[in-house]
Amino acid sequence: MGAMNPLRRASRKTPPTERLVTLIGRPGCHLCDDARRVVSEVCGDLGARWEEKDIERDAELHRMYWEQIPVVLVDGEQHTFWRVDEGRLRRALGA
Repeated sequence: MGAMNPLRRASRKTPPTERLVTLIGRPGCHLCDDARRVVSEVCGDLGARWEEKDIERDAELHRMYWEQIPVVLVDGEQHTFWRVDEGRLRRALGA
């Protein structure tokens, strides 16, 4: 299987190890800290890749998501914002 395009929605059959979770937040945000803990734990348990992007360093992310941070994307599509539900994220990753 070739490299996965992170902007293409993965099917539920795609293994978690081939999924990408993106956390969009900013320093000093307590909700972002909470989201980071959930994303890190879930991705660590399932073997999914994850990355974090600082909304203050990207004008486009700032324009799109400023009022929603933290925002979680799964394979490039918005999954949730403000609070991350662990069970819902696990289900989204196919667990």
